[in-house]
Amino acid sequence: MSLTRSAEATASRTADSRWLELLARAGFIGYGILHLLFAWLALQIAFGTSSDDGDQSGALRTLSAQPLGKFLVIAVGVGLLAMAIWQALEAAVGHRAERGRERAVERLASAGRAVVYLYFAWTAFKVFKDASSNSADQQEALTGKLMTSSGGRWLVGLAGVVLAVIGVGLVIYGIRKRFEKHLKTGEMSPKTRRLARRLGIAGYVAKGVAYGIAGLLIIVAAVNYDPEKARGLDAALHTLGEQSYGTFLLTLVALGIAAFGVYCFLQSRYRKV
Repeated sequence: MSLTRSAEATASRTADSRWLELLARAGFIGYGILHLLFAWLALQIAFGTSSDDGDQSGALRTLSAQPLGKFLVIAVGVGLLAMAIWQALEAAVGHRAERGRERAVERLASAGRAVVYLYFAWTAFKVFKDASSNSADQQEALTGKLMTSSGGRWLVGLAGVVLAVIGVGLVIYGIRKRFEKHLKTGEMSPKTRRLARRLGIAGYVAKGVAYGIAGLLIIVAAVNYDPEKARGLDAALHTLGEQSYGTFLLTLVALGIAAFGVYCFLQSRYRKV
């Protein structure tokens, strides 16, 4: 057996681990809680009462401040790490039902999800160690350093383009209901399936809008040499809230993000893992 085949066989056995499946399903619950807290912060920004950043680190700090908060944060982090491992394995040996270009696209998407889940798990670990850890401030500082050179500004701009494209992709993904193929729809009742569809559409569209605005702001930051614009989702939500009808629009986004949080709870039961 070649080294490549041996590695694939090992990865396949790991992917079939019952413990990994259970941890990944628990991770969806933590991911859902994270988005519900994120939605709550977005609502606070909408009505001008926010006391923390409107991003995932702000949501985790909010969770950390609750009774047993540190335990909950590390539990969420472990679940997210399991999800990252699961998606990394999917990128390596998964999506066998697809063929050709479709399989390549799905594996690339899984690789992207693995990076996202790993980043959130790392954010949870940082918040667990230091509740004052602020990803928006860190992103602004990193952007400022990169902008000291013209090459760095191009890199920041490219990161903004990638984030904006991801935002557009999430909107399309939601509108086309492509998320349904990853669910065990055959095990759902008609009512549950309708609920999952509506929550998924609203959730992915809302996330896409938030990420798209964040990407555009990073591009603007690179063009205008303004690191304060490059604060990720926090800046995106504040910018949206400052527009005409901003409170209404930001409330819609917050409700959509909350819908995605509830959708994650359904994924913990019905996602194909």
